[in-house]
Amino acid sequence: MMEKTILFDLEGPLSPQDNAYEVMKLIGKEGAFIFEVISRYDDIISLEGREGYEPGDTLALIVPFFLVHGITKDDIKKVSERAKIIEGAEYLFERLLAENWDTYIISTSYEQHAYNVGRKLGIPENKIICTELDLERRKQNLEENIFSLIKKAQEDIIELYSHIDNTELIVNRLDEFFFHQLPSLGYDIFTTRVIGGERKAEAIRAIAKEKRIDLREVIAVGDSITDYKMLKEVVTHGGISVVFNGNEYAVPYANVGLASVDIRFLHIICEAFVRGGKGAVMDVVTKWEENRVGFERNPADIPGNCITSDIKDFVMKQKGRGKVPFPYFHNLEHADERGREKIIKIHKRLRMQVREDAGKLG
Repeated sequence: MMEKTILFDLEGPLSPQDNAYEVMKLIGKEGAFIFEVISRYDDIISLEGREGYEPGDTLALIVPFFLVHGITKDDIKKVSERAKIIEGAEYLFERLLAENWDTYIISTSYEQHAYNVGRKLGIPENKIICTELDLERRKQNLEENIFSLIKKAQEDIIELYSHIDNTELIVNRLDEFFFHQLPSLGYDIFTTRVIGGERKAEAIRAIAKEKRIDLREVIAVGDSITDYKMLKEVVTHGGISVVFNGNEYAVPYANVGLASVDIRFLHIICEAFVRGGKGAVMDVVTKWEENRVGFERNPADIPGNCITSDIKDFVMKQKGRGKVPFPYFHNLEHADERGREKIIKIHKRLRMQVREDAGKLG
């Protein structure tokens, strides 16, 4: 019998909030500017494959600004308490629990946020791999000259916001600050070990090894640049990688696309996976992709192997109210370059609808 294991990224698939972005806004609108510039820098140097740097290390790069502005772990928790849960996530996790899925969260998020969202969805802390952050200890070790350096860098980064598309300007100034000026004063950015990029892939491999299962027995769910190595790892080993409202950095590395305002539709994939593994999943996804217009027009006629009875009831009730949050499923293995571009446009539209400001981040 198949070991049922599913692993979720948190920000995007489970909660629309980008917690670190919202925490930076506690500084004021300048905090949002700083975060967006550093997020852009993260995208640039991640894609160039810089040694020792992983997508999502933004969460290490913003820590100096937390320290200089007195941001605490309680601030992160308070911001997290405002976080919504993606529509359908509570239903999905109830079903996964009832069906004995071994469910994990692998997130770049700081532990204060990841544990909060995990708790709301019934996932214990020992099934959550996330970024540990001890701001109090880090602040104790800071010298006054480091504070002055951070404040000067902050001024420059805010100025760079008006040149956010100028790759060279951003890389030159931020390289100087993070990789030369701070280290020269004994501050190591990477004391904060962010769970992103290759570290997410490592986490998946470690879970599979501990459980003594193959990655072809796993479903992974992600949406952004921090997830692409995790998605690729599972696809490479014959498993199912679902990109949920993904961006251009994630879509090419998954084999299943799901664009929707409601993640309960992922349960269709889970049910197919249990029934017939990857083959059944790709068959269901292809049928949805080919017949979506007809399914939306007459949901009562959706074949039983393409939908669960619960979700069919949900869709029928919503249609009766004139509001059907119909999903887009895509077989990404069959998509050529032009097809992927169309799929990415659909995903981005739903991503912006669900995630609002956070949707524009990598």
